[in-house]
Amino acid sequence: MVHRDVVAWNALLSSFLRHDLPLEALSVLRKMGKENVELSEFTLCSVLKCCASLKALELGRQVHGLVVSMGRDLVVLSTALIDFYSSVGCIDDALKVFYSLKSWKDDMMYNSLVSACIRNRRYDEGFKILSLMKPNVVGLTSSLVGCSENLDLWVGKQIHCVAVRQGFTYETQLCNALLDMYAKCGKISHARSLFDGISQKDVISWTCMIDAYGRNGRGHEAVELFEQMMEDGNKVIPNSVTFLSVLSACAHSGLVEEGKKGFNLLREKYGLEPDPEHYACFIDILGRAGIMEEVWSAYQNMIEQGTKPTVGVWIALLNACSLNQDVERGEFAAKHLLQMEPDKASHIVLVSNFYAATGKWDCVDELRSMMRTKGLVKEAGNSWINVSAFNQHVGLRSA
Repeated sequence: MVHRDVVAWNALLSSFLRHDLPLEALSVLRKMGKENVELSEFTLCSVLKCCASLKALELGRQVHGLVVSMGRDLVVLSTALIDFYSSVGCIDDALKVFYSLKSWKDDMMYNSLVSACIRNRRYDEGFKILSLMKPNVVGLTSSLVGCSENLDLWVGKQIHCVAVRQGFTYETQLCNALLDMYAKCGKISHARSLFDGISQKDVISWTCMIDAYGRNGRGHEAVELFEQMMEDGNKVIPNSVTFLSVLSACAHSGLVEEGKKGFNLLREKYGLEPDPEHYACFIDILGRAGIMEEVWSAYQNMIEQGTKPTVGVWIALLNACSLNQDVERGEFAAKHLLQMEPDKASHIVLVSNFYAATGKWDCVDELRSMMRTKGLVKEAGNSWINVSAFNQHVGLRSA
């Protein structure tokens, strides 16, 4: 095909975006420019998605300027612009686009901006915009995801109140988000009450509650709930994420036999192939229990199945070796970890700690010297304490 029209170009662009290949999509855009192909609204929206994926702020601003200079309808592109600016943390720019539209604004635009404000802790703006719209399940759900990420219990409770007033608490999708938010904020009893109240539990509902127990050190309850999920009368089938939550719960509570059973069920009963995250979690369980031969057996099984080790797998192996003073295998894991991400300070510190635990202080000094030479600094741990007063935006619009 010598001549390609804009439809063909857009189809190619969409294909790369669907497969999460933003750099390739931008390459298509450059070729379109060289061939003087007219850029449609769809094309420009696609480019903005690429910029969002790559966090390419300056390129996105250039696209915004191009939209204005071409005299294109900003209404059509406004949601894409808001999504782009929100994804790179430029909430003020997203708000400017939003407020520049004097008339038409759809639910998608409102939802995108409210969620972005919540994620970026711009609560006043988020609640102000929420008060201008008729709340909907999608918007409230995405906002709750932001609360979960930020561990903002107070804000999550306000959104819960809005959901109750709107009569949305029968919606499984929203209840799952509420459950997850309360669980991540440590309110397990609230999460369980929500779980018990969901009339049509889906796999996400079960997985969220299992994960809630696991992350709060209640592994036995996580396993019990998983067994309840597998009962014959329950039509909901666990997926790979469910098993990951079960294995994680077993790791944090030292439930070795339960962890082995869960890992075996993954393939034997449900026909699911373990991915690197499952192997990493399983290795962690075995390593904490000091069963190093089984740790190595799990690693070899992963290789035999054709699964490539990820950073998470090497970290799990290294931690197991460090805990159990297995120098030879630990050095093997350390070598591969540093080969994958040689400039990651946290990995170098982890390897250094392994050598310290095994008494190889010359290696520790060498790694510390390497960090200084490269100018690497390990990110300090932190905790968020949110002290924000919200007492103005309470008049949210009802149906």
